[in-house]
Amino acid sequence: MFYYLEGTVAAMEPSLAVIDVGGVGYACHTSASTLARLELGKKARLYTYCHIKEDAFDLYGFYDLSEKRFFEQLLTVSGVGPKAALSILSSGTPEMLALAIVSEDERALMGAAGVGRKLAQRVILELKDKIAKSAVQKKGAEIEPMPVTGGVEKVREASEALAVLGYSQQEIAAALKKLDLQAMTVEDIVREVLKSSLK
Repeated sequence: MFYYLEGTVAAMEPSLAVIDVGGVGYACHTSASTLARLELGKKARLYTYCHIKEDAFDLYGFYDLSEKRFFEQLLTVSGVGPKAALSILSSGTPEMLALAIVSEDERALMGAAGVGRKLAQRVILELKDKIAKSAVQKKGAEIEPMPVTGGVEKVREASEALAVLGYSQQEIAAALKKLDLQAMTVEDIVREVLKSSLK
């Protein structure tokens, strides 16, 4: 219904921002990361998601489209409603959360308020393949296991996670050649690649 709202930030509360658009204040439920980027009295644009049910019409607003799209992906998971999706989004950036899902890091998801082990496992189970496939489509090529020792499945998972974070296949292949993959977990591989790219 609404694609975005653009106006002045009239009020901010935990998980809520009010955007004044032409004298009308729209209350948008939002994430901690979006709130951190807003300033009271300043102009802002929030990309919106409308949640309509019999007794409510709720607006959810996000600072950028990647956050909104990740919110919508979370809503496709059985048992995840808007509040749980917002709680998960408030625990990290879409990129960090995508990495947690692809690398099956339950603890990272359980850091969100109200998210237990079972829900974290369901999010991983239902979104892991979708996120990996989305990363492949963005890169325009299928992720192939790298010609290295250390476990094909492990290398594939690390490659998918790095692709989600924006690395090209050439960059991933070059980075993996420098590592002792045999002794490393998926998380170790991703962490080392990230560290080396920051040097």
